[in-house]
Amino acid sequence: MKKQDLLALLGVALFFAPFFIFQDLYHGYEKVNQQFPLLMAFVKFAILATFGEMLGLRIRTGKYNMPHFGIPPRALIWGILGIWIAIAMGVFRSGVPAYLSRFQAFSGIAEAMGGDFSCLKLWGAFCISVMMNTTFAPVFMTLHKITDTHIAQTGGTIIGFFSKKLHFTQIIASLNWKVQWSFVLKKTIPLFWIPAHTITFILPANFQVLFAALLGVCLGVILSIAARKHSEN
Repeated sequence: MKKQDLLALLGVALFFAPFFIFQDLYHGYEKVNQQFPLLMAFVKFAILATFGEMLGLRIRTGKYNMPHFGIPPRALIWGILGIWIAIAMGVFRSGVPAYLSRFQAFSGIAEAMGGDFSCLKLWGAFCISVMMNTTFAPVFMTLHKITDTHIAQTGGTIIGFFSKKLHFTQIIASLNWKVQWSFVLKKTIPLFWIPAHTITFILPANFQVLFAALLGVCLGVILSIAARKHSEN
């Protein structure tokens, strides 16, 4: 293990340790999380998902940062996307059980989602995950790929990102749709994201966005694999 990896692990430990050691800090986090959920979603995704992409870059190139990688704009975009994800999670978490409750076979599923673990709650979490990952996720993943490409094309700076026009048409046309479909969508959604988000929706509501942001670390690894597949094709 190289020095940069040890420093990264140390940084992660120092970031999370105070929340376990100091109860007042943890309770303060819970209070702020309840009062400002969207702001906290921004912060969680800006930090954790960006770190996930840095980890993916480390796997792909051996470095946590490179010219044009653009950590600041990536963190900003991830924060904005994090708000979008938090809202989407709330919509699916409330909407899917409410709709399924109309059917006799799913009677009580809305109540079960707010209770302790049960087979009905597990089934409800699975249904929420399937709906979110087959509708919202493909759009999100494609938009994320577009913003990533724009960051690279504008020098990896926040000024460059906002000062130059984002050419959706050109970027969409240049994407490797073979990899985007056959790996990112066709494989990771059913094999990873649906099971992972099933676990997410089993958790208490105040932990769901945090867990989703932690999954951003896994996303960084997935993106690194997708990038390798892109270079091979």
